[in-house]
Amino acid sequence: MDLSIVIPLIDEAESLPELTAWIEKVMAEHQYSYEVIFVDDGSSDNSWEVVQQLRAKNASIKGIKFQRNYGKSAGLNVAFAAASGDVVITMDADLQDSPDEIPELHRMIVEDGFDMVSGWKKKRYDNTLTKNIPSKFFNAVTRYVSGIRLHDFNCGLKAYRNRTIKGIEVYGEMHRYIPVLAKWAGFKKIGEKVVEHRARKYGKSKFGWRRFVNGFLDLLSISFVGKFSKRPMHFFGLWGTLFFLLGLGISIYLIISKFVVADFSLTNKPGFYLALTSLIIGMQLFLAGFIGELISRNSPSRNTYLVEEKTGL
Repeated sequence: MDLSIVIPLIDEAESLPELTAWIEKVMAEHQYSYEVIFVDDGSSDNSWEVVQQLRAKNASIKGIKFQRNYGKSAGLNVAFAAASGDVVITMDADLQDSPDEIPELHRMIVEDGFDMVSGWKKKRYDNTLTKNIPSKFFNAVTRYVSGIRLHDFNCGLKAYRNRTIKGIEVYGEMHRYIPVLAKWAGFKKIGEKVVEHRARKYGKSKFGWRRFVNGFLDLLSISFVGKFSKRPMHFFGLWGTLFFLLGLGISIYLIISKFVVADFSLTNKPGFYLALTSLIIGMQLFLAGFIGELISRNSPSRNTYLVEEKTGL
């Protein structure tokens, strides 16, 4: 199969028939074999009924319905597991992403050899204060932390090689950081394409400040886990050792001062409490690293690795 088009949605019943007709037109023009996987993330309208109606007319339309709202990351993760196309496209259901971009995204994966291609909505039609400015700040921080030179990490329109989406796990609010997840998994050929951003035609935006804040917390989480999940002692042990040596050094200085100066009072010196605190923090960090190592060694995925190809085996 050429393409799997994954579309997570919530309360988008009005836009689904128009979006589906548009996708079918593009697929027919380029003679792609394809499937469209709609993921209903606990809609309160009749979105699921619309998906079922579309499925009755076209066998390439498939759907997954969650019992309740789990979030976009959960929808993508479940759909990625079900996707069978050589190239997987993700897009939003609100008609702000254009299906006309799909053929070029497909070409960049198949012919140019990218592991994934992220869309860049260079010209946006969102509210400048509440969405555009926060998004630019968010993207700048993510570029700095991840080292990936993309302008729009959160663009819903992306293309992936099938093995890329099978090699990553999307959870929490991590759908914003799929390029980062892909990089940590070893898929480093990540491209970018300027795509059209269309004004919302139906419904209202689901973006909010809470999701913006959660996104930064998830960025810190993924940066830490990506580097130290299999070797937690390298982080906790390093800082624990530094704090312990700092406390030990101050303690030695205070003890020597006590012997040199007759009326030297240890407990009246701020350094005494600094040394005590540093020693305790150092031991706690080292213990945290030790416990992390024990948990990591007993993890069922401790020896799970992505093998790109084999020869002679």
